[in-house]
Amino acid sequence: MKNIQFTKMHGCGNDYIYFDCTKEMITDPAALSIRLSDRHKGVGGDGIILICPSTAADFRMRIFNADGSEGAMCGNGIRCVAKFIYDKGLKKSDELRIEAGIRSDAESIAGNVCANDIKTIQLSIENGIAVGATVDMGIPEFVPAKIPVKSNLDIFKNIPVEIAEKTWNMTCVSMGNPHVVVYVDDPSALNLSLIGPEFEHNALFPDRVNTEFVHVHNRHEVTMRVWERGSGETMACGTGACASAVASIINGYTDNEVTVHLLGGDLNIKYDRTTDHVFMTGPAETVFEGSLCL
Repeated sequence: MKNIQFTKMHGCGNDYIYFDCTKEMITDPAALSIRLSDRHKGVGGDGIILICPSTAADFRMRIFNADGSEGAMCGNGIRCVAKFIYDKGLKKSDELRIEAGIRSDAESIAGNVCANDIKTIQLSIENGIAVGATVDMGIPEFVPAKIPVKSNLDIFKNIPVEIAEKTWNMTCVSMGNPHVVVYVDDPSALNLSLIGPEFEHNALFPDRVNTEFVHVHNRHEVTMRVWERGSGETMACGTGACASAVASIINGYTDNEVTVHLLGGDLNIKYDRTTDHVFMTGPAETVFEGSLCL
């Protein structure tokens, strides 16, 4: 048995439990995430995030959802990782490069990392503390096989599909993880606990999917609720906000810079059509710190 330190952090209410794995080893992160994510019997959160060494970037992040499944990317989480690194003095720079994606430790050590999995983060510093960040989220993927979505189409944009006894017009995009965006009149009126699992586990999505239910207010604002694979409804989803903005832009509903209103706060998303990169700006906050006996 040993004591291990953790930090509870959130970005727009999307909360994770963070571990410094440059100093500590977590032997079974999937089981630990299930145990700690429980909001009644654990610390409470949408999962855990490990901050690890990297040979391809400054640091590597590994994400485990509340059900123990490993995630490839978390937009709110990566801002908090950058804040953790800066505030804890692991690297005192307001620009960081962080490796995301799912790969074995051996692959990571060997540097077998896709360029789009290295995210550049520009931190906002106030009185010596990181309070938020802008993240270059990379290039969105629209090819169905690479999202993945079971489809022979070149792009899965505004396609009607029946799920949960209703026809939804779907636009699918990957931001390092799979998303399906659907447009509704009132996201707050939806029973996501009923509808969300129907999307997540639909046969159309072989790796399951994150689902964004979006209402467009005008050319610069949308409201979104999200059902995240492996976690259920969360207060926010950074990659989901990016996917919602990109989907709204390619469908012609909004301009190239969008404020996404989430249950936990707002994110600013900019899609630079000249470079094809998506940039996300939002807050990062520490909630509390503690230790566990493992």
